Parts: sequence; C-alpha cells; structure tokens
Amino acid sequence: MTDSLTVAPTPPVHHDDDARSTHPAARRPSPWRRRLRAIGKHALLIGFGLLMLYPLLWLLASSLKPTSLIFRDPSLIPETIDLSNYTGGWNALSHPFGHYILNSAIVVAGSLLGNLVSCSMAAYAFARLNFRGRGFLFAIMLMTIMLPIHVVIVPQYILFSQLQWINTFLPLIVPKLLATDAFFIFLMVQFFRGIPRELDEAARLDGCGHIRTFFRIMLPLSVPALATTAIFTFIWTWNDFFSQLIFLTKPDMYTVPVALKTFVDSTGQTSWGPLFAMSIVSLIPIFIVFLLGQKYLVKGIATTGIK
Repeated sequence: MTDSLTVAPTPPVHHDDDARSTHPAARRPSPWRRRLRAIGKHALLIGFGLLMLYPLLWLLASSLKPTSLIFRDPSLIPETIDLSNYTGGWNALSHPFGHYILNSAIVVAGSLLGNLVSCSMAAYAFARLNFRGRGFLFAIMLMTIMLPIHVVIVPQYILFSQLQWINTFLPLIVPKLLATDAFFIFLMVQFFRGIPRELDEAARLDGCGHIRTFFRIMLPLSVPALATTAIFTFIWTWNDFFSQLIFLTKPDMYTVPVALKTFVDSTGQTSWGPLFAMSIVSLIPIFIVFLLGQKYLVKGIATTGIK
C-alpha cells in the first residue's frame, strides 16, 4: 500500500502594489489637485459673477458721468465724479422723486399686507381643512399661475373703471387682499404640509379651533415661508411697470417705474444721466430688503416644513 501524499495548500501571495491600488486612500486626489480644482471653481464663479454684475456697474458708473460722456466713455471708472445727475434727476419731474418713492411704498405696503394675510389663510385651508372639491379648486388655483397678465388686464380695467378706481391705488392693492397670487398660495401650502399634524391634534385637544391653531401654531412656524412671500412681493410690486402704467395715468399718482419712464417720454430727447441716477436710487430699497431677508429667503425656498 502506498502512502497518500497530502499537499499543504499554498498561502495566497499578497502584492503590495495591488493592495495600494485598491485602497480607498489611493483613489483620493492629492491635496494639490483638490486645491487646484477649488481655485478653478472659485475663479469661474467670480468671473461669472462679474459678468452678471457688469450692467449694474456700468449703470452706476454712467450715473456719475456727464450725459455727454456716457456713451463716449464706456469705462467703469469715471475720470471725474459728477453728482449733478442725482440732484437734477431728483427734481427733474413735476414732483421730487421722493414723491414717487412714497407712492411705490404705499402700493408695496398694501400688497405685502394683502398677500401675507390672504395667501396664508388660503394655503391653510388647502393644506389642513377637508372640504368638498378641495382638489379641484386647488388645481384651478394652480392653473391661474399659467395665465399671463395680458389676458386678464382688460376685464380688470373695465371692472375697476366702473368702480371708479382708475388713478387710485385700489386696483393694485385690493386684488392682493383676495389671494390672487397663486404662486404664494402654492408655496405656503407646501410649507404647511411639512408641519406635523400632531401639532394640530394637540391644539385641538387643548380646545383650539382653526383660527387659534392658525395664528398660534401655523404662523409662528411659517416665518421662512412668510418672509419669502414678503420679499418676492416687495421686489415684484416695486418693479411692476405694466399694471401701474395701466391704472395710474395722472402724474401725481405715478410710482417709481412709471416715473422713470417719464425721463424718456417727457421731452424729445432722453435724459440719460438723470435716468441712470434715479435708477440707482430706485434699486437701493431692493438691495436693502434682499440683504436683510436673504437668510429667510433661502430657508423658505429650500425647506418644506419641519424635518
């Protein structure tokens, strides 16, 4: 009988090169490559930002130049700073430019109050109340977002003319009290749906009705959505030209956009210097509001409620 030979298994051979190639640290880019990539991204963003800011910078530089040099000298750094465009533009129209800023402030304040109150209440109804036809009415509300203003402006003008509201601020403010901005309703509905319903149930157990639940629970938790609505309402109403041009035809009732258009139509030639100067003045409130509410604006758009 022959003895059976048992062969011990050969241990696997580990290659250091293969181990290093499959190690997670080997796949990471080196620090200098990461730094170079970050520098390239920042340089691209800075260049793109300067490209977007160039028209604004040119507008600011042109407002500090004499009118005769605005289009002959395209540089962003004026040789001499001339503030006569600001003083002349402020008093160039039938009223000081502050009068038109006050008119715009009245329209913006009424629109802000109307949108914050009416759109939040309508959004609470769609998000929290159960009533017949809620889905159909919500779909109709969303469809109104696709309607351009040129479709409804003629019926609105006829209605407001019969009510004798032309050349008043009522056509620009009263519709906001009726929740006509469907975008803000949709924004708040999405935010309200993200708030846990357990809070509503707890409030109901404490004896709170819908009104107390809305004011004591929903509104305090919806500050980002309300701030987003306020910022967008301010910017859109302050920059609105078409509606204000249609409903405000008397110079005493002009708002800032309509007053700026007067620099072009008042005489046979355009006063570019004063026009650019007052355009810069009209942009200051927008910059202030955006800078103060930027945190709430980003938070309100990025979030959909409590996570």
